[in-house]
Amino acid sequence: MTFAIPPATLASFPQDFVWGVATSAYQIEGAAAEDGKGPSIWDDFCRVPGAIADASDGLVACDHYHRLEEDLDLIASLGVDAYRFSVSWPRVQPTGAGAWNEQGVGFYDRLVDGLLARGIQPYLTLNHWDLPSALQAQGGWAARSTVQRFVDYACRMDRRLGDRVRAITTHNEPWVVATLGHETGVFAPGLKDRRSAVQAAHHLLLSHGLALQALRAQGCKAQLGLVLNLSPIGPATDRPDDAAAARLEDGRLVRWYMDPLFKGEYPADVLQHLGADAPQVHEGDLRAIATPMDFLGINYYTRGVVSARGDWDVTTSGHALTDMGWEVYPRGLTELLLRLHRDWQVPPLFVKENGAAFKDTLVGGRVHDAERTDYIARHIAAVGEALRQGVPMAGYMVWSLMDNFEWASGYAKRFGIVHVDYATLARTPKDSALWYREFLRQQRARRATASTEPVEV
Repeated sequence: MTFAIPPATLASFPQDFVWGVATSAYQIEGAAAEDGKGPSIWDDFCRVPGAIADASDGLVACDHYHRLEEDLDLIASLGVDAYRFSVSWPRVQPTGAGAWNEQGVGFYDRLVDGLLARGIQPYLTLNHWDLPSALQAQGGWAARSTVQRFVDYACRMDRRLGDRVRAITTHNEPWVVATLGHETGVFAPGLKDRRSAVQAAHHLLLSHGLALQALRAQGCKAQLGLVLNLSPIGPATDRPDDAAAARLEDGRLVRWYMDPLFKGEYPADVLQHLGADAPQVHEGDLRAIATPMDFLGINYYTRGVVSARGDWDVTTSGHALTDMGWEVYPRGLTELLLRLHRDWQVPPLFVKENGAAFKDTLVGGRVHDAERTDYIARHIAAVGEALRQGVPMAGYMVWSLMDNFEWASGYAKRFGIVHVDYATLARTPKDSALWYREFLRQQRARRATASTEPVEV
């Protein structure tokens, strides 16, 4: 099977466009109770009966903590420019305040130095959901006190790693932390309280803005930004009630985060919908949230289609579905990026996560994952089309480097371009990894020659 990127699309990518892969700490590191690491809310959540589909946890995960050098060589073998990783807050500061764990910080020192030694740019994320349990006991993200704890943590991490990392992301997907963690309860910390969810969302945004201000005040050299999970949201039919439902869902997923970040206000229609559950906002909060960023990261997997009656069946869309049951819809990424550029004054945009879970089988030392390869190629083309239409795109990162602990789905869902045998922890690059490596090789060759010939790999 041939996966072609149109020549006009390829020509859109600038010389300094960043190509990478991404992971998160809790999903791959393991060593969950070693070398002084404290417990996180995900360690706690995994012990709740029925919380994880296969009753698994992140105690071992991919054992990245003990296989760092092997994994760094693996990343380098792909020919990427950048690696996006997250720091486990309870690994470096077990209770989220006070004493610093030097063994934990040392792991990230080695990670960053190992990336630089291999010519790979480190992209650091401070919060990819694994809040220290001690802070959750004090109210977690629903408590305003966590805001300052996060700002202090961000500044200390910058003092340790900021001189060597290319970029620092404050939070990954605050919508997930707030909505899935505090409203529906399907993710850690497993709460089901809309008021807490809305307040958590506000505190996540506030801690982001205040952290940017504090980091710049202490001379941070890294680029600073935030990563949001966003999708275009459309109605299932042309019925007015479906249109109204889609508008509200767009408000809760997209505008609730984009408006305060870039307009200094929450969307009025969502505030009206929330009523008494609207967040408590102090004087100056919205000015802090709107602190300018150096970049905005976007995680995109599929579009959203909303029915007021909740009866839209994704299997009737006519598009392929991933193993998560998500519609494969690359055009939605172009639509989303164009809209962000049109409706808000955005800084350079990165796609910080994009990928798909499929049922993979290791046969004869190979994983033939044509569906994933096609997914990645088509979404790269979608980014290129946004660039061609004037969107300031700065980079694209595949989710994920390797199969890993997929949160509430456990180990049953495989997003990696590298297969992990969970019995032996052996890593095997899938066909999608081989395609991505060859694509990047030819992309570098195109840069060198300024050729606009089509790339087919």
